[in-house]
Order: sequence, then C-alpha cells, then structure tokens
Amino acid sequence: MVVDDSLTVRTIFKRMVESDPDMQVVGTASSAERAIAQLRTLPVDVILLDLEMPGMGGLEALPSLLETAKDSEVLVVSSLTADGAEHTVSALSMGAADTMLKPRPGGFNNEYRSQLLGKIRALGGREPETRDAAPPSRSQITQPSGEAKKPEVLAIGASTGGIHALNLLLRALPEEFDLPILITQHLPSSFIPVFARQIETTSGRNTHIAEDGTAIRPGEILIATGHGHMVVHRVGDRLVAKTSSQPARSGCMPSVDPMLSSLAQSCDGHALAIILSGMGRDGLEGAQELVNRGGSIFAQDVESSAVWGMPGAVAKAGLTSLVAAPDELGKAASECVSNLVSARK
Repeated sequence: MVVDDSLTVRTIFKRMVESDPDMQVVGTASSAERAIAQLRTLPVDVILLDLEMPGMGGLEALPSLLETAKDSEVLVVSSLTADGAEHTVSALSMGAADTMLKPRPGGFNNEYRSQLLGKIRALGGREPETRDAAPPSRSQITQPSGEAKKPEVLAIGASTGGIHALNLLLRALPEEFDLPILITQHLPSSFIPVFARQIETTSGRNTHIAEDGTAIRPGEILIATGHGHMVVHRVGDRLVAKTSSQPARSGCMPSVDPMLSSLAQSCDGHALAIILSGMGRDGLEGAQELVNRGGSIFAQDVESSAVWGMPGAVAKAGLTSLVAAPDELGKAASECVSNLVSARK
C-alpha cells in the first residue's frame, strides 16, 4: 500500500513497484485515515508511508497503522528537512521498519527504484535470506564452545527494524548496568544527531556521537557517525573510539564488522555483541573474530525481527549463545555482566 497525499508520488511509486512482476500495489491512500480504513479488510505486506500529510499525519497515525495491519512492515518515505529527520527517527523508534529519503523532482530514477524495490523485497520476506528453510530454533543452534570472557563493553549492531528493537533492549537494561555501550546503526548521516538525542532520552544515559578520539566511558553510549565506521583502540588503560573510512566488505557505512573486529583486538575478546534486525550479513565477520577471541554474541530472534538477515547470519553460523526478543536480550546482557557468569550457558 502507498500512503501519500501527493497523487504524483502515489502514481510514481505504483509504477515503480509494479515494474517488478512479483509485486503488486493493492491499495493507495491520500491520507492516514483512509489508509487505516482500508487496512481493516485489505491484507498488505509493506506500507510506504509519507509522514507529512493533511489531517492525521503519518507519525500520529503510525500506532493505529501498526495495530490495524499487524502483519505489515512500514517503510517511511521521509523528506530531507530537519523536521523530517526528527519525525522519521521517531517513527522508526515506534516500530516503522525502515526509511528512504524522498527525492526532489527528477530524483525518482532507476537507482532510486532499485533501492526501493530492494527494501520492499526484504520487508516483504522475499529476499533469499528470509526465504531460507525454517530458521533454527534456539535448541538447534550450535553453541560456541569454551568459556566466555567477562565483557568490558557491550556493542550493538542493527539495521532495518533495528531502532525499535534497540529502544526495547535499552529500556530492559537496569540503571546500574555500567558497561560502555557502542551502537552502529545503519542510517543516513543527516539522521545521526537526531538518533543520538532520541537514544539518550530513551536510555537515560549520556550519549555521544563517536567522533575521532572520543573517550569510551562506563555507563555511557557512543553512536557511530554516519560517515565512518566506529573502531575501538586501547590507549594505556583507556578505550577510545576512532573513525575509519576504509571500505567494509559488507558495503555498509557505517559497518558493524569493523566495530566488532576492533573490539576483538583492543579488548582481547572481553566484549558482548548483540546483533539486531537488519538486511544483509553485516556483523558476521566481526562476530566470528570476536568469538575466536572469547567474546560472546547474542542475536534477535526471527519472530521479533523486521528482517532476519544480520541476526540470522550469526545465528546460522553457530556464533550465538542466545537468540531472543530484544527485551530478553537486554535482561540477559545485564545478568551476564552482574552475575559474572559465562554468557555461553
């Protein structure tokens, strides 16, 4: 379904979507109110949602949309304005799965079409990673062998659907949880400052963007910039964040892999990583390096993920010691640290 108050935009999106023979636009709506009315009887896999519309805007309508269309994923189509970034990140924290920037006139080209269809395929469960045979249950996943090292840092990687999961996870961490928390979330650079502010509000923890040389402190959160990977270096007895623009094999900027690989080296594996919902396999290589050095990996389960690409990759590789919903992952991370027990039980 396409929900946008512009007839031109609705027409363009319909043409783009239906250029793929596997996709069909089953409904369009010029307002959120009309979309909610249609969704009561119309099955939809993916909703393309404009946030700025007359009447009930997309952000205000989002909870009702998600409640009415429980099996649908929402792809927010956002403007480039500051208000657009603020509203989009709010929508993602409320449960929208992903976002695309709405281009200016003339920007609806083949490259944009390719990106749009790729996101719709993933959210609709039509990517190969989401069409695999039934994902392994917790009992079927091979657990890494050996004792896990006590973590000094909690590192979280996420992409599509990850912001909502991240909010749930952070709320589950008790106030006394005092490990530094590093977050790499795939987002456009223009959204990172807004994202950092919202994470600080959600978590109640001091939150900083990890510019080159930023100190990594207990109980605080560092967010990877949108223009570089966050990597960790040890300087004496302190950890500091650096930025790297070296291309990652995943093609992501920022990428989860360099963050985890650097923790494997700088902390000698004394780290816990959590991989949340996201397309692709970013984080898999770094997770393998971290496990090889004695670190631990948790992953979000398929039932709660918008896309089980990133968490599914580490789970299927046998690297995880826990696969669960985000709030359970937060509670388990706290127990892992406070009880000083092996995270591989």
